[in-house]
Amino acid sequence: MDFISGEVLYINKPLNWTSFTLVRKLRNKLCRKLGIKKLKVGHAGTLDPLATGVMIVCTGKKTKLIESFQYQTKEYIATIKIGETTPSFDLETAVDGVFPVEHITKELVEAKLKDFIGEIEQVPPTYSACKVDGKRAYEFAREGQDVELKPKLLVIDEIELLNYSFPEIRVRVVCSKGTYIRALARDIGVALGSGAHLTALERTRIGEVTLDQCIEGSQIEEFVDALIIDK
Repeated sequence: MDFISGEVLYINKPLNWTSFTLVRKLRNKLCRKLGIKKLKVGHAGTLDPLATGVMIVCTGKKTKLIESFQYQTKEYIATIKIGETTPSFDLETAVDGVFPVEHITKELVEAKLKDFIGEIEQVPPTYSACKVDGKRAYEFAREGQDVELKPKLLVIDEIELLNYSFPEIRVRVVCSKGTYIRALARDIGVALGSGAHLTALERTRIGEVTLDQCIEGSQIEEFVDALIIDK
């Protein structure tokens, strides 16, 4: 492989790694093995630290392909807890609200999920990298400041209930670029007349790239060692 001219790698991001951590580890390892000081490395589509799954990482001249990968359809498996909310809409922050769940049934969940298929408007999470007045929204949130984010138009191609183990549900979501699954969990809770937050998330596909094609992120160093003889 010629990482300087450019390669495209498919990597399964580990839990609790940021997307930047994955890129940094790969870049540092490649630079050490190739005996160079700098190398372009970038990824196509951020995953939150509490999410795992498919990341497309490009090196060298192949970083020019990143934008085209970002616009490809993505698939996720999400675990959502009904009846409780958190400020970040996931497990990054503590529960801040408890809501009624006695009225919720599997049939109601299946019916409400169908309402999300097609074009929808979604307000991004306050705990997100969206910029407001040149500052990331999560910076305002962590400082305890209110910030107003505008809704974005996006597309949900498919949404399917995989498992109903109340108060948790597992859903498969196929969606467009820019979809926040955390925000989708929030909106599902509202649609059910309750609250909800994300407890686990795995990205299983970007375009035609699936999880079974990915290198394990925890094995990046071994992967590079096997490909490159020390300089």
